[in-house]
Amino acid sequence: MITVAAVGVALLAALAVFQLALVAGAPLGPFAWGGQHVVLPPRLRAGSVVSVVLYALFALLMLQAAGATSLLPDGVAGVGIWVLTGYLALGVALNAISRSRPERLVMTPVALVLLTVCLVLALG
Repeated sequence: MITVAAVGVALLAALAVFQLALVAGAPLGPFAWGGQHVVLPPRLRAGSVVSVVLYALFALLMLQAAGATSLLPDGVAGVGIWVLTGYLALGVALNAISRSRPERLVMTPVALVLLTVCLVLALG
């Protein structure tokens, strides 16, 4: 299970780097937030900062579900991994219907892999 969690954590780390690039003004907007901006406006950059913080929490949940850490109470982690699984299922759907073709083509598979990781960890 630790290997499964490592895949999820690696993807989340890559997404965090991507979000930080967006915060820094990289012209990667077509891949995020609906793809309506090449360079994100300030409010979406703030959203990207929040995303990075959430990714850290998601990584912690995955690692705990895999048994690699025990920083969270078991009840919180057990429920949290299922909540994260549901959130990622919603993310797959939202990315799949994005008006932005780059977002659909790149982020939908990423979200699907993260969903699969969480589902395996939640069931495991």
